[in-house]
Amino acid sequence: MIEHLRHMAIFARVVDEGSFRAAAKAIGLAPSRVSETVSDLEGFLGVTLLYRTTRKIALTNEGRMFYARAAEMLRSAESGLNELNALSLEPVGALRVSMPAFMSSSALATAIAEFVRRHPQVAISLCFTDGRTDLLEDGYDVNIRAGWLDDSSMMSRKLGESERALVAGTGYAATRPRPSHPSEMEDWDWLRYKHRSEYTTLYGSGGETIKVLGQARLEVDSIDALYHFTCQNLGAAVLPEHLAARGEAEGKLVRLLPDWQLIPVGFFAVWPDTSRRESLTLLFVRFVAEWQPGVVPQSTRN
Repeated sequence: MIEHLRHMAIFARVVDEGSFRAAAKAIGLAPSRVSETVSDLEGFLGVTLLYRTTRKIALTNEGRMFYARAAEMLRSAESGLNELNALSLEPVGALRVSMPAFMSSSALATAIAEFVRRHPQVAISLCFTDGRTDLLEDGYDVNIRAGWLDDSSMMSRKLGESERALVAGTGYAATRPRPSHPSEMEDWDWLRYKHRSEYTTLYGSGGETIKVLGQARLEVDSIDALYHFTCQNLGAAVLPEHLAARGEAEGKLVRLLPDWQLIPVGFFAVWPDTSRRESLTLLFVRFVAEWQPGVVPQSTRN
């Protein structure tokens, strides 16, 4: 019986994910192996658990009954792991985390590296994407999001924020008079990030607020691509401070309207309030929120 506990876990994951392929991707096995495992379980039980078609799966009556027991087993096992993790000096487990691709070389990524270094029995699977990910549908334990949150159904903690800078390629900026007011940039060429507003809002020291639309010559869904094309002298763009500073240091970018401010971007960790790895998730979030180079976060001190 013991050897079939893993089969039960894989069967439950197939039901949760809605397909053999999605379950295989989530647990890192070949789809054929996942299908074989469920078939072996059906053979052991002597019943059919799933109706299979080329497009979807569906639970049989026996499958619905068995899934409830399998899901209960997994919940109990995961609760046990959470309780042990809470008591243990050395956390154990695995977390799936997504974060924006442009943060792959950021201080936050460095904090995650330090977390992995200090906790050798924790495995982190990181997905870097600038597209929006869904915690539940995509099977992540934690999403790290850039922007300001509008989803109150999840648990969240602010990790920090980043200033943004209005820049242009050095070569492009050399072809135009340097602007002294945002309105002078309406006839500039702009490069835009797909997941942000078409308008660029700037704030003056005297309380003035100006929105600039400009002509968008290129729209991209990647901040790294936005940085690259701006360095190619295609126009002006708004970039995170660490990328703007890099381009400026390399002589590829120049800052525009330095006396005007942009709203900074906040970074948040988001996770479901019924996290399967609650204690490990909270430990991870606390660590990256409190981490500073050379300082041990309070959550990791004995």
